[in-house]
Amino acid sequence: MRTVQWNENRNEICLIDQRLLPGRLEIFTCKTLDEVVFAIHDMVVRGAPAIGATAAYGMALAACRSSATYVDQLHSELRQAAQALNNSRPTAVNLTWATRQMVLFMDQTAGSVSEITERLTVEAQRIADQDVATNKRMAEVGAELIQDGDTIIHHCNTGALAAVDWGTALGVIRLAHESGKRIHVLVDETRPRLQGARLTAWELEQLNISYEIITDNAAGHFLRRHQADKVFFGADRVAANGDVANKVGSYMLALAAHANHVPVYSVFPTSTVDLSLDNGDQIPIEERPAAEILDLQFHGERVAPEKAKARNPAFDVTPNHLFTALVTEKGIIHQPLKDNLPRIVRGL
Repeated sequence: MRTVQWNENRNEICLIDQRLLPGRLEIFTCKTLDEVVFAIHDMVVRGAPAIGATAAYGMALAACRSSATYVDQLHSELRQAAQALNNSRPTAVNLTWATRQMVLFMDQTAGSVSEITERLTVEAQRIADQDVATNKRMAEVGAELIQDGDTIIHHCNTGALAAVDWGTALGVIRLAHESGKRIHVLVDETRPRLQGARLTAWELEQLNISYEIITDNAAGHFLRRHQADKVFFGADRVAANGDVANKVGSYMLALAAHANHVPVYSVFPTSTVDLSLDNGDQIPIEERPAAEILDLQFHGERVAPEKAKARNPAFDVTPNHLFTALVTEKGIIHQPLKDNLPRIVRGL
């Protein structure tokens, strides 16, 4: 089962509802553009590659639902659809990459409204299929970094649920496991939405990979005691110099690993690289609702005082010097990242 699928019989998008896992595996169906925007913003679907594919399908869905009779009308509606999708979450660049790809494809496609619509659905499917192929290639590239017997700290969720299928950092771990390497994963909870404890742990169980859940702030303990060999996480946007925006907590994890001489790797497709940004300070950081923190309960009671306020950034930026290397479908990128990343992304 893919995380993101297109129902060609009904022209609908089918998403695994990640808000409900691991308790229930249910499908959230998007029949309108507004439902796609909601699904991305409310984190029915999450993970940069999965969001990108969903946005591509969202553009196809908007075309299928359009009442336009002229091509110019369709173009105008789809540009508005792209803007609505882009506004749903600001940090993950795969979203804007996918809508830009779809708009560019639309502009270059001749034909009637119905012909353009049909070709847009084919293009969205191509983007989704390419995501799977890219993820498998990254797994092949990155698996060589993992040794038999390694214990790996993994942050957030980067498996099949974060992509169309297979995954990024967790996809690397999966392939290393399937090649016969004995691996143990320390899964940090990833507060406040617990993508690690809920989603990564669930995926590792499906894959029969050994794991234990740790609190986010326990990672430093295991790193200092040499009970973790490597740190792996994904990326939501990467600046040209190799600064990586990822789920909040990644920076602190990378700092602790770097201080204890433990290798740190970020795994992502080159579509996640934003060469228009010189460094990570220019990456927009999404601020999620304070309720995600304030509504947390302990023994059935709200943890925070009723009048408490909260700050809830969804991402932070890890500076490039903290990484041992970056893993993409084009290969492993070593230091100096500010020189090597742009060159490899551009294919130079």
